[in-house]
Amino acid sequence: MATFLFDKIIFGPVKSRRLGVSLGINLLPTNRKVCNFNCIYCECGWTSEKINIRNEPLPSRKEVYDALDKKLSEMKAAAQPPDVITYAGNGEPTLHPEFPGIIDDSIELRDKYFPDAKIAVLSNSTSIARPEIRKALLKVDKNILKLDSAFDLTVKIHNQPRVNVKVRDLIKNLSGLKGSVIIQTLFLRGTYNGRVIDNTTPEELSAWLMALEQIRPSEVMIYTIHRDTPEGSDLHKVPPEDLKRIAAMVNNLGIKTRVSC
Repeated sequence: MATFLFDKIIFGPVKSRRLGVSLGINLLPTNRKVCNFNCIYCECGWTSEKINIRNEPLPSRKEVYDALDKKLSEMKAAAQPPDVITYAGNGEPTLHPEFPGIIDDSIELRDKYFPDAKIAVLSNSTSIARPEIRKALLKVDKNILKLDSAFDLTVKIHNQPRVNVKVRDLIKNLSGLKGSVIIQTLFLRGTYNGRVIDNTTPEELSAWLMALEQIRPSEVMIYTIHRDTPEGSDLHKVPPEDLKRIAAMVNNLGIKTRVSC
């Protein structure tokens, strides 16, 4: 199936299922995905085989600042406030070497133009062990970090990490954020390379709920595939009634839960 890439530093604003009116920021190349995950459901397509972040054509901190300044100024003049300024784009935003400084810049510009807007980062959680990334993420209003499963094998299949990822270490690092984190989990079913995949089984959900109890996030965002995926028709959405059933399990832990169908 067809997938898509963001062709600018700033995109939108768009209506987000989870965030409302979202002004997006892409810190990665506009012509290909750059990520240390290769998720089988990613709407941006497959990750290239070889990635060296130092050699990628990334926008500079100044370019991001100038683009965001210009866009927010235009939105201010048009009386079109965003609900949230979101770092997402064509891969993993925390891979940008100037990510911490860029976050500081975005807070400055947000406060200048739309102080009521939130700042969000959508990340796959792999960089939070780095002190400078952790510090930057703790400055934003919506620190949204991925945890699709509490099992290494499931993460290996669903997310296909290009780095050494141990789920127990991810959970420990997420727990260290002391609740200043929103967990996002994508549920899906289907087949991949002849293997049946389903992270909604009783075994999966039991382990995932135990991880959430340990992490104690401020919120959990539950969703399923919405756009085309690189894997195509072998992956399937999880029905809304099943997502709501899973959300009820999280609510029973005393954790706020949001479902995006």
